[in-house]
Amino acid sequence: MAAVGMLLAGGLAPPAAAQPDPAATKGSLPRSPEQSETKRLPDRRSLTVGDRFSSMGTEDGLYPAAGWHTTGEMGGMWTQPIKLLDGMWFGLDDAWLGKQAEATRFTSGWGYNRIDYAPTGGIDASRTDFAPDGLRAGLVGLTLTAQKDSEVTLSLDAHSELMNAYPWGWTAPGQSEFNLPDSSSFDGKALAFRETGTPDVPNAAPHDYAALVGARMPATTHKLGSDFRGPQSDPAICPAEGDKPATCDDSSFGKGTGGRMTYRVTLDADAPMTLWFAVAGSDNGPAEARAQYDKALADPLGLLKDKIGKRRAISGRTSVDLPGDRLLQRSVEWSKQNLADSAQESRDLRLRSTREGKQYPEPSGTLPSARWLGAGWPDYPWLFGTDGEYTAFASVAMGQFRDIKGHLRSLRDVSEVINDRSGKVIHEMTPDGSVYYGANDDPGNTDETAKFPSAVALVWRWTGDEAFRDDLYDFSVRNMRFIDRTLDDDSDGWPEGTGNVERPGMGPEKLDNAVYTIRGFRDLADMARSKDDSKTAAWATERAENLERKFDRTWWAGGDTDQYGDSLENPSNVPILQRHWIGVTPMDAELVRPGEPTVPLAPAGHGRAALAKRQQNCYSGEFGLFHTGTGPTSAEGGNKGPSCDSAVSGVQSERSAFSLNTGIMAVAEGNYGRLGRGEQQRYTTANARIQLDPGVWEMPGAMPEIAPSPDFTPNIDRHLTERSMVLQAWGAYGVLWPVVHHQLGVAPDMGRDTLSVVPQVPEGRQRVAGSNIRLAKGAVDVRATRSGKTLTTAVTRHGLDSALTIGHVLPAGAKVGSVTLDGKPVAYRIVTTARGQQAVAEAGSADGRSTLVVHLS
Repeated sequence: MAAVGMLLAGGLAPPAAAQPDPAATKGSLPRSPEQSETKRLPDRRSLTVGDRFSSMGTEDGLYPAAGWHTTGEMGGMWTQPIKLLDGMWFGLDDAWLGKQAEATRFTSGWGYNRIDYAPTGGIDASRTDFAPDGLRAGLVGLTLTAQKDSEVTLSLDAHSELMNAYPWGWTAPGQSEFNLPDSSSFDGKALAFRETGTPDVPNAAPHDYAALVGARMPATTHKLGSDFRGPQSDPAICPAEGDKPATCDDSSFGKGTGGRMTYRVTLDADAPMTLWFAVAGSDNGPAEARAQYDKALADPLGLLKDKIGKRRAISGRTSVDLPGDRLLQRSVEWSKQNLADSAQESRDLRLRSTREGKQYPEPSGTLPSARWLGAGWPDYPWLFGTDGEYTAFASVAMGQFRDIKGHLRSLRDVSEVINDRSGKVIHEMTPDGSVYYGANDDPGNTDETAKFPSAVALVWRWTGDEAFRDDLYDFSVRNMRFIDRTLDDDSDGWPEGTGNVERPGMGPEKLDNAVYTIRGFRDLADMARSKDDSKTAAWATERAENLERKFDRTWWAGGDTDQYGDSLENPSNVPILQRHWIGVTPMDAELVRPGEPTVPLAPAGHGRAALAKRQQNCYSGEFGLFHTGTGPTSAEGGNKGPSCDSAVSGVQSERSAFSLNTGIMAVAEGNYGRLGRGEQQRYTTANARIQLDPGVWEMPGAMPEIAPSPDFTPNIDRHLTERSMVLQAWGAYGVLWPVVHHQLGVAPDMGRDTLSVVPQVPEGRQRVAGSNIRLAKGAVDVRATRSGKTLTTAVTRHGLDSALTIGHVLPAGAKVGSVTLDGKPVAYRIVTTARGQQAVAEAGSADGRSTLVVHLS
């Protein structure tokens, strides 16, 4: 592989005199709190995200082929819905950064990443990548520090891959037919890439994709050609099918081209200087790409300061103090940043149902714009039903109201077109509007339709936004009508269809669908009452009550299983036990019933027994809850782990700990007041470790889709084309919700101007606290302490005039001696919930601080 200097000699004009960069930044760049890694950087993925641009390479600053939806093409640089580049590479004189000048440290910040390199030729180099929100552009700041006054040749290689997010490699049509060759040009300051034409595919539309790469300073030389990948030139190509090399540089789907620009840069000794480079693009032609490019380079430092400032503002919301669990406290901070990274936006979508990639019809309609929380990177950065519905709980807990509202509205808007207003919620949509699964004729996912009204009700309770509730109310009604009328073929109340577990051998009626249908009816009834829609309220309540009455006797598997069945065997409705993670959902789903405490669906006895069994090694490992537990089985290979019961399952175990499964287990434990080290803390710690433990993480601060598990090799040891997601949004559910809802006890009903705060300090801890927890247009601070026989709850309301119920969960078996509110005796009541007994009192609706002190006898 040729060095930079040798490559420059190959026919390029001699470098012109150095010219100053008008956008260069002198001195250090701003920073936020950071996490760093120094080991195995070429094996770790690096992700940088804005709401309209993202990039992914490895932590040495290179861009090997990555991802599997279209093999090897899911990394690189994107502006939804198109990919722009395979990557961009920098060279200093005879050394490529990341190759001859090795990366020594990778750092994740709030909204940016930085890579430090070993010195080369007396020059220290680092690159800072970030994506300004609102722009279809990313920025790279290359910071150079010379040991003495120097003049250096800087080279920038870029290789395009203008490609739509859909179709994928294996769909019909596939990306091989859909992707067209790119062309390149140079305008004096930027490399310009373009792909125009109409794929030779029925119903494909003409397109004009464009990308620009460059800086404000003019290049001294340039060259165009088919390669230009820096140290990855002469690339190894991943085939579309069959065995693949451990590392590839491109894929057989690629039809991109490349270019190089060189610059002469003058550096003063010991004076850091940052040179700014932009990548921008558009699926609407070069004019829009140029506009985005110019905006990005107009004030890069200002954009970086703005990005970090916004991320610091996010950090200032739901700021927690957990002196007994600093790891969880840090995970709350980084989970907020993960969810801020997950916000995505796309425009001018053409909506079409692809029937799991089997067709490419004319669009059913269009959508001017969609905003959502991307599920995971690099292979799932698009709109999902179930992912967003779980992530909604984390979103409201951190005060991320705008993005979860946008996500739910986008789900509704797409579903209405694709499913002809049936009320069914789609499962998955790529950013161009292609719906892979979830049309009316698809057999699932039933749970997503049932969870939608609950997500709407959740957001309404936290925000008090009646306009939002009203906007999505009709669709929520039709969600539950669709389930009731269409998905219950045998009229037993339990809906048919696929749920979260897409595995063979299950009966037609799935546990998670049943659980979330009951909760969906309850939440719809609650919204209906708030709107004085008595007819809908009565209907939904009646359906919920009927299913609740027979739930336990229908679904409890019995014997020594201590579990609910995963599905029902028709027509006998006998529970089938397969030990999938959905067995936890009856303990995860809380039900809002008028005039009663909010409690999970599973009664306390069965709920606690099921959770205790799930803690055993047949169901849980070091990093959380397995997808499918071990035990006696008739499946090929037999039982591959310990047994916790004698029931014989018909499926094989799957000991992979997804961050969602672990998160649901953490939430379920908290719903029953089980906050101990072997209970909720075990599962919050598991998710926090895969995000923040250097011995476990792949990318510092990013919570992945799947943890290292007995049946899942750690991502860092897998081929880049065979990994799970390096960042997955849903895991934050198991961090933010347990802290805010269980430990701090925040349970708002802002739609009715009421707020309940009943914290529970975990056993062995003395204090938990949180500040600036957003509710409606105000916020609340909570501080709970446990000292000897004294329990104290302090709540400060900011800009809220909501009626406050304040309390504290009592230790098991404790008796109350006296209760004071703001230093005076107060009437209180003892409320029994699944969390345990609670001492609560009414604290009025005045803004400001209220302090409840419970003295135990």
